[in-house]
Parts: sequence; C-alpha cells; structure tokens
Amino acid sequence: MTVKELDAIRKAKEELIQVRRTVREQGEALAGKTGYRKQVLVCGGTGCTSSHSMKVIAQLEQSLEELGIHDVLVVKTGCFGLCALGPIMIVYPEGAFYAQMTPEHVKTVAEKHLVKGGEIVKDLLYRGTVLSDGSVIPFGETPFYKKQMRIALRNCGVIAAEDIEEAIAAGDYAAVEKVLTSMTPDDVINEMLASGLRGRGGAGFPTGRKWAFAKASQGEVKYVCCNADEGDPGAFMDRSVLEGDPHCVLEAMTIAGYAIGAHQGYIYVRAEYPVAVHRLEIAIRQAREYGLLGKNILESGFDFDIEIRLGAGAFVCGEETALMTSIEGHRGEPRPRPPFPAVKGLFGKPTILNNVETWANINPIIMKGAKWFSSIGTETSSGTKVFALGGKITNVGLVEVPMGTTLREIVEEIGGGIPGGKKFKAAQTGGPSGGCIPAACIDTPIDYDSLLAIGSMMGSGGMIILDEDDCMVDIAKFYLEFTADESCGKCTPCRIGTKRLLQLLTKITEGTGEPEDIVKIEELASHMKQSSLCALGQSAPNPILSTLRYFREEYEEHINEKKCRAGVCKAMLNYTILADKCKGCTLCARNCPVKAISGAVKQPHVIDQSKCIKCGVCMSNCKFGAIERR
Repeated sequence: MTVKELDAIRKAKEELIQVRRTVREQGEALAGKTGYRKQVLVCGGTGCTSSHSMKVIAQLEQSLEELGIHDVLVVKTGCFGLCALGPIMIVYPEGAFYAQMTPEHVKTVAEKHLVKGGEIVKDLLYRGTVLSDGSVIPFGETPFYKKQMRIALRNCGVIAAEDIEEAIAAGDYAAVEKVLTSMTPDDVINEMLASGLRGRGGAGFPTGRKWAFAKASQGEVKYVCCNADEGDPGAFMDRSVLEGDPHCVLEAMTIAGYAIGAHQGYIYVRAEYPVAVHRLEIAIRQAREYGLLGKNILESGFDFDIEIRLGAGAFVCGEETALMTSIEGHRGEPRPRPPFPAVKGLFGKPTILNNVETWANINPIIMKGAKWFSSIGTETSSGTKVFALGGKITNVGLVEVPMGTTLREIVEEIGGGIPGGKKFKAAQTGGPSGGCIPAACIDTPIDYDSLLAIGSMMGSGGMIILDEDDCMVDIAKFYLEFTADESCGKCTPCRIGTKRLLQLLTKITEGTGEPEDIVKIEELASHMKQSSLCALGQSAPNPILSTLRYFREEYEEHINEKKCRAGVCKAMLNYTILADKCKGCTLCARNCPVKAISGAVKQPHVIDQSKCIKCGVCMSNCKFGAIERR
C-alpha cells in the first residue's frame, strides 16, 4: 500500500466516523452526508456479548429487512463504557442511547424510531439521557461521558472493530505514515520523552526513556512486546481497547520498532480473552493484507511484523521478565534485574515492553504533538488514565479522565455515587499491588505521585469502590488469597511470606486473632517488600498495609472485641430472633438450610447457635424485621 492509497481509504469513510465522534465528544447531533439516513452502533465487547448483544444485532438486521429499510447502517463496535447497561445500542445522528436491549426491544425501536419520520422510544433509553421535563439529550451530554476525556479509548465504541478501513478513517495508521515519511527514529523518541508519557501498566516508568535505552543497546536483533496479560481482579481496560480498536496497538508497536531498530513484535494476551484474541487475529491479518505490517511498509523500506502469544492465566506473567520467559516457551517466572529488558530481554536481545493502554496513547502524541499531550494532566503525570470502575458504584464501566482528576469527581459525578444511599468508605486502586484510599482522602488527585503518597498506587487501572458494608480486613484477606495463589514460588519471601500473611489475616477474621498478630504482619510485610524477587511479592503486602494505616481500628475490633462492624466475617456473627417482633410465620425455619430454627406456628422462634452456619437466609426471608445480626 502507498501513502496515497491510505489517504484515499481515510477520506472515503471519515464522515461516517465524524458523525459518531461529534455526538460522543461534543454532545451535538451531526447528520453529515454519509450515504446513510441513520447509523446504529451495537456494542460487541465482552460485557455486552455476554448479555446477548449478538442476538440484538441479528434481530436488528432481520427487522430492517422485514421493514424494507436499506438506508440504515448497522455497526458492531467495541465497549461504550457503561458496561452494566448492556446490551447497548446507539442510534446516530441523534445519539439516542438504548440500554439493556432485548430482541423484542429492537423490534420496537426499528418500527418506531428507524422508519422514516420515526421518533426516539424514550421508554427504552438510558435514564441519564432523559431529563425531568421529558426531553432527550445525546449521551455525550450525560455526566458519565461529559466529564471524561478519551484518548486511549478514542475509537472504542466509535468504529467497527473488525473493519480496518473504519479504523483508518478514525485516524489509525496516520501516525505511522507520518513517522515513516517525515521523522527519524531520534525524532520519535524525543517526542515520547517530551510528552511525559509514563507506562500505564503500573510502575509508571517514562516510556521515552525506555525506548531510548533500547535504541542505545547494541545488537542487530531487537524486539517490541505488548503486555496484554491483564490479570488484576476487576480490571478490563486493556481487553476493551483490544476489542474496540486493535489497530491502534499494531500501529504503535510498528512505530516503536522503527524508533529502536526492531523488526519483530509480540503481543502476549490472556487466552481467557477470546473476543480480544479473535479481533487481534483479524486486525493482524488485515494489516498484512493492506501492507501496514510486513515488508516495506508504506514503501518506506522498513519491515515490521507482529505475532500473538497466548498466556495461560498466570498473574505473575504480567511482570515483564516473567512474560518474556513465557514467550520463550518456559514457565513464567521473573528474572533478576539488572540486566533490564532494554539491554537483555526477550531471547537475550534488547526489548521494550509496554502495556496496551500505553500503546493506545502513541498515535495521538505523534499526530497532535508532545506539547499537546503534556498539557493534559499534571506536571509529573501527563495525559489521561483509563479506569475500570467497579464495586459499589452506580455507573459500572470504563472511564478515562485527565490525570489529576479527583477521586470525588470519579465517584460522585462520573460514577453516579454509591447506590442504595450507602456511604462511600474507600476505593481500592492498583489491584493486588495497590491499596485502599479512605473517604477522608476522597479529594486526592489521581496521579502517580499522589497515590503513592497516601499508600496506594495507580496500577494498571482497576478501581473498586467500597461502601460501609465492606470489611476492610476481609478486603485485605481477599487480595492476599489472590497473590498467595498466584505466586510463582521462585523466591522464598513471596512463596512463604504471602501464605504466612494470609494465615494471620484468616486467624483475625475467624475471631482468634491476638494483638501481637498486627506486629507480625507489619514486620513480615516489610521483609517481603525489601527482599522479594519481583513486583508481585514486593507489592503483595500493600493492601494490608494501607488498610492498617487507615482502618486499624477494624483490625483491633476483630482482635480485641471479636467484632466485625460490617457484618462480613461470619465467625463473628450471630443471628438472633427478636421475640417481640416474631409473628411465628415459620418462613425462616422453612428456608434454613441446616434446620437450626425451631418454634410453633404463631409463636416466637429460636435459632440454635450450635447449628447455625450464619448464611443469613433467615434474615433475608423475614418480612417483619424480626431477625437481628450482631
């Protein structure tokens, strides 16, 4: 493919994309001269697919055919962000956001909205787009979208994820064209350095410095790797980029290859991400067919190709040296550093490794400039950050905000607050390597340095919101269970330390903890952080240390009073029937799985504490509020 051919493809479909992007970014309906009266985008990401969005697409196409409608374009995209509302269907140019669609709902929309002269079906819209006076706003005007700034996610939910021509029209491969035709490798690296982009995989190492080290390393063979082994519980940022805009990663890796002198790239992706793997395979095949991967890319004389390697689900393979060891065909275990991968990495050759989100930022930096990118965010953390927002939050999904946005803005404005009138208690960031941010720190700006200062970390971008019903000791135990199970076992501090920490936390949550256990935990955590081989062991104590720092009184209550204030730790609970409220309806007795409740009809019942397994079924079935949990 030539540069002229690439530009022709871009121009052919760019107005289709512009109609969609205008609604999302500016909240304005733009009709445009696209050749279609309407465009209907349906989410084909993992979340919506699991809610049967493929059936929605099939029904939509069938309904349009039955109604004789041939001027409506149907597009299967990646994630729109509001994952809890799937399947999601958006109709342009209006930006009408239909949520939780079913095949029956699709028929209604086709018959009432998609026909000529039709009107939006308000009853099926996402509630955030319908105002109190009944008027409808484009989804880009809702608090969830309006407060965001999408750079890494710019094309997710905007383009047909399996159509390279839509990707090109949306701007993919424009950066590699610019780089190969008008920039030297040093120009590229200097642009990365000036941008201030830091790795979005967790540690936040400056991307430009990593590339510069690899370029300076001697050797004819070098490699470029993509870490798509997203293992943090609750994290799905990288998966969504791969599902919604895989070409942006291929392009960025090609640019990096040119910058450091590499001709081969590898994408290490979890086998548990079948949709992402499938779309990557399609994207690589298409890029090769269009001459954007392989030999003599854009007639520049530069060769670069990419292969996929599937991970087997080991969390430790998210660590760069373990990932490279796995690509080489060995068991995924970390290696001592130095030497660092930029000097001696994959197959012993100089290698750079960045995660998916980092790669997704490369095109905008090249096209809009380092000065533009560095103007976003904070002085030490430029650009935006994608978070997988989950837990006790109204708007579950993907959000992308400028660095420096406060936790309060994310939770209360974009996230829509805590459901059920509950109080915000903490936010857990950074996954098993991170920490908990308490309510007292809700106005903390979210950037690398601010999070480290309060005992947490950015991590890859998982953000789990906790409310007053969560036990912080139990939360720490949950993450220790994960890291203890995922330790590769290569180094003693991590292999034994995680298990010993877990034993101590289990002891506390089971009501047998002793005051000296807290001292033991802190000492062991300190040793692990100093002597573990890789980041898994070094950061495994973080969830415990941060909860001890901000919620120490809960640990002390568990130990000294044998009390779990959140009512989560079963060993400390007792369910009691209040005689003055019990009507003797027998509903609790009939539903008790271990027959621990006895009593005559219309007489107060009693729970045999020796039999009670503290499952809470009795309390959930009682209609009179006669059962108390202490």
